[in-house]
Amino acid sequence: MTDTVKVVFTPSGHRGEFPVGTSLLDAARRLGVDLDSICGGRGLCGRCQIVCTSGSFPKHSLVSDLSHLSPISATEIRYSEKKKPLAHNRRLGCHTLLLDDVVIDIPPESQVHQQVIRKEAEHRDIELDPLVRLCAVQVSAPELEHSSSDLERLVDALQSEWQVTVSNCDVSVLSSLQAKLRAKDWFVTAAIHQESEIIALWPGLHERVFGLAIDVGSTTVAGHLCDLTTGEVCASGSLMNPQIRFGEDLMSRVSWVMMHPEGAAELTRVIREGLNQLVAQVVDLAGITATDILEVTLVANPVMHHILLGISPVELGGAPFALTLAAALHLKANDLALDINPGGRIYILPCIAGHVGADTAGMILSEAPYEQEQLTLLIDVGTNAEIVLGNSKRLMACSSPTGPAFEGAQISCGQRAAVGAIERVRIDPISLAPRVKVIGGDLWSDEDGFTEQASRTGVTGICGSGIIEAVAEMYLAGIISAEGVIVSGVDAELSGGNPRLVADGRTWSYLLYDGEVTIKITQNDIRQIQLAKAALYAGIKLLTEHFFVEGAVETVDRIRLAGAFGSHIDVTHAMIMGLIPDCELENVSSAGNAAGTGARIALLNKASRQEIESLVRRIEKIETATAPRFQEFFVEAMAFPHQTDPFTKLFSQIDKPLLKNTEKAMMANLPTSNKSSRRNRRRSRQR
Repeated sequence: MTDTVKVVFTPSGHRGEFPVGTSLLDAARRLGVDLDSICGGRGLCGRCQIVCTSGSFPKHSLVSDLSHLSPISATEIRYSEKKKPLAHNRRLGCHTLLLDDVVIDIPPESQVHQQVIRKEAEHRDIELDPLVRLCAVQVSAPELEHSSSDLERLVDALQSEWQVTVSNCDVSVLSSLQAKLRAKDWFVTAAIHQESEIIALWPGLHERVFGLAIDVGSTTVAGHLCDLTTGEVCASGSLMNPQIRFGEDLMSRVSWVMMHPEGAAELTRVIREGLNQLVAQVVDLAGITATDILEVTLVANPVMHHILLGISPVELGGAPFALTLAAALHLKANDLALDINPGGRIYILPCIAGHVGADTAGMILSEAPYEQEQLTLLIDVGTNAEIVLGNSKRLMACSSPTGPAFEGAQISCGQRAAVGAIERVRIDPISLAPRVKVIGGDLWSDEDGFTEQASRTGVTGICGSGIIEAVAEMYLAGIISAEGVIVSGVDAELSGGNPRLVADGRTWSYLLYDGEVTIKITQNDIRQIQLAKAALYAGIKLLTEHFFVEGAVETVDRIRLAGAFGSHIDVTHAMIMGLIPDCELENVSSAGNAAGTGARIALLNKASRQEIESLVRRIEKIETATAPRFQEFFVEAMAFPHQTDPFTKLFSQIDKPLLKNTEKAMMANLPTSNKSSRRNRRRSRQR
């Protein structure tokens, strides 16, 4: 045995030579190896676990064996007895000494910068590197001979044990500093923010702190509570935005402020109260205390962003839609009256333009179109749709006023997505008989047991995803023309009449469901959906017009639908309606709550904050309200699926519907074989 020994760490490949008797934790730190520890090498936290690999390693010119490490220590035995038994071949790096050459593997759970794998494969992995970390230290007790303060000795201990240079201490920590230092014989755990500021302090060893990623939507406020030491999502919660009583959509809330200038503060108060309700909800679910939350990241659309900050949104209600500020914000918990740790920090992602907010920045961070060669179209469908088009070469963004129709508002039997709402629709193209499925049940309406299920859940209306499918199916079945006109009962009678088509004043309606409640799709419902989908498509056309050089083929490679609505709509029906442009159907998918995921990335990875702040400065913004061709594109997009765009890719996969339902009447004069062929073609469109 020599005076020095070789150690190789995997998977990083870092290697070096150290004196015999050096602890593995010290060796790892000197080499910059990613080995976690918050207790300062005292064998209390168990985060520095390692595995010794046995065998011959010619590549490294060494032989590694368990015997080349010090025997199991009393500290490790105590940890196994009091905390959690160490797994086979596992050792605590802080109490394992080097005796001879070894190869040491660092398990994923012992790495500081772990990879948090999200469920959807298309999403990027998150490198865990938060702004907050825990450092447990033994602070020296005061002495008469030395006049240093308790804070000075705490700062010295952090520098000595963790090489952390503290330049500031949050005022919320100072009031209880002395009591906490003395509670556990001068052994404390400090939460360090950005490697320079003490923002929280606990007596003894404190092993877990949390962060909360929040998406403040106009309809729903949602949050994910994450363990900042592991990246794990410990609890998720949501609630209806309490501002809804002031208006269903953003512009109605802006109008309310215009009419009640003194009421702007009330809007701010209720949304902040809502955030605290969300905090209480996730804290209760996770079984922790609110003071364990040290970091919050927020995304919001510009109107919600301004109201949350106590800024009047009036200027966002009309051209030129000027933001008060667009840059990212670094705040303290007290700035928003947020009930988390008093020293907690809040980060709000940057806004992009007057109606393209921090939620869009979060979506971009989550989906990362700027890292891809493929041309990606990102759409967050809501009362105000945010649209991003781009790739690694260029990014463009705009918003489009789709209104609340996609959320069931302004629809005769529309409602929000809740138990009892029709969410799925299929229509037989021959009989025009519908099949429906409701939220809260697994059965279709033509399946045995649906009546009993409906008696439990009720059938109360139709939500956004249901109205999309209903209108698309009506178009496929020839019930509505490409112009969006519902076929008249006279036309239906040419082929024998159909009780599903009922007179409704001067127009006609389609009877979708007839039970305890009657649910009809009216001509006005069709118009509301046409207006909403035309506004969205016109915004997309503006982006593609600016993105492509003149004469280029305007086509996107990939479409991602974000937001709660985008997550539940059927992409085929969305394209049949002309809600989204022509694209290979297999390349159209849901991105889930991409804005919330972006907030979570910003929470868990500090480098991502600089990344998105830099990105938003190079995004090209298109203002739909003042664009000369928006109205032209809007009119063309009123048709199903579009007045001029051919949707070649879509209709290569499904049959193009007959333009008029009256063509059914022609079937009476067709030979039987032709009738059968026509019926088979139509039936093949059913899914």
